[in-house]
Amino acid sequence: MSVEISVNGEVTTAYLCGEIDHHSAAAIRAAIDNAAELNMPSLLVLDFTRVSFMDSSGIGLVMGRYRNLSRRGAKLHITGTSPQIYKVMKLSGIEKLATIDECKC
Repeated sequence: MSVEISVNGEVTTAYLCGEIDHHSAAAIRAAIDNAAELNMPSLLVLDFTRVSFMDSSGIGLVMGRYRNLSRRGAKLHITGTSPQIYKVMKLSGIEKLATIDECKC
């Protein structure tokens, strides 16, 4: 699993790639949190386009980033989900916390 971070003004985008599971989630969290701390974005975008698998660790990853952002009044946007990941996020209630682009797959 890898994550690439892009900053464009007040928007920080994290491009996730590979599998998000218990083993990879800590490194992803650290990279995203470091970028958010350095750049203080008003919007964090999590791009799941290249994520092939996600278990409950991915839900925890998203919820933790939401919690950190909301303390500063920043927003979270999720994009590029597969149909399966989109369904898991909807069922977990993340749509109440973040904007999730509907999967167009």
